[in-house]
Amino acid sequence: MTAKPKIWVARPLFPEVLARLADYFEVQVEPEDRPHDAAELRQKLAGVDGALVGLADRVDAAVIEGNHRLKVVANLGVGYNNLDLEALTRAGVLATNTPDVLTESVADYAWALMLAAARRVSAAERWLRAGHWPGSNMRFDDWMGLDLHGRTLGILGMGRIGQAVARRALGFGMPVLYHNRSRLPEAVERECRAILVGKPELLARADFLVLVLPFTAENRHAIGAPELAQMKRSALLVNIARGGIVDDAALAAALREGKLAAAALDVFEGEPVVHPDLLALDNVVLSPHIASASGETRRAMAQLAADNVIAALGYGESAGKPPTPLNPAVLAHKA
Repeated sequence: MTAKPKIWVARPLFPEVLARLADYFEVQVEPEDRPHDAAELRQKLAGVDGALVGLADRVDAAVIEGNHRLKVVANLGVGYNNLDLEALTRAGVLATNTPDVLTESVADYAWALMLAAARRVSAAERWLRAGHWPGSNMRFDDWMGLDLHGRTLGILGMGRIGQAVARRALGFGMPVLYHNRSRLPEAVERECRAILVGKPELLARADFLVLVLPFTAENRHAIGAPELAQMKRSALLVNIARGGIVDDAALAAALREGKLAAAALDVFEGEPVVHPDLLALDNVVLSPHIASASGETRRAMAQLAADNVIAALGYGESAGKPPTPLNPAVLAHKA
């Protein structure tokens, strides 16, 4: 009897997903959700045919060097700056991610962050929980925030998630401006009621600016001190993209000095470590990279990652044709 291929799963997953993988593979699952250093990753990936990894698992040339068995690494996320695509491609290892299935959930969360920061929900809740309300003699002008309706929404990066964020603006009566590497088709612009502008104009006009950029070397610190200086002092910044797109130290300084009204962040430079200056501020809402964390969406992400591994290793209805390859040249070379 032919032995099943082996795969490694870097974090606990939904039982139904693991059961599906077990139909095809010998599955090794980590019992707890934690990042793995390079030495540990190298050891875990040795002797397996495929792996499902998290965003905190950096799979690079050093990790896969000399590993001639590994054929596929499936990322549990849309972003993939934890994967060295060039090194994986040179080694003939397919890389995949999980786009599309989290678009609507992440767009919902962008609005949750926007509303929470605009109306000072987090700071007000902390104040209430600390017992300050009774006997506080709260003034009529306490806890004043920002209205969203009728304000200008700016979106930097107008891919699937950016478009989903824009579509939701209609309910708030917000005109939408966007900046992107390329202009959207006219039909999409009409659907999103969005107008393309240059980046300086976007920064200057947006009352609420949502970042939905992929992380690349070019996009590192796409929002830094110079860009923050171009924004309205009354503006609010939301980052649901990737840590490193915003210079967190510069943002903290702008918020502290009143150069920006508020911010809401789900991602950070060097996460899970958060810049201490941000932690000290009440005009920023912080969450631990959970924009896709609905039950339905996380299950869909895990299922898509499993689909990729199953197909990449030659099983299932889509054998040899993984749904979301990041380096399809590997597939072409093997064809």
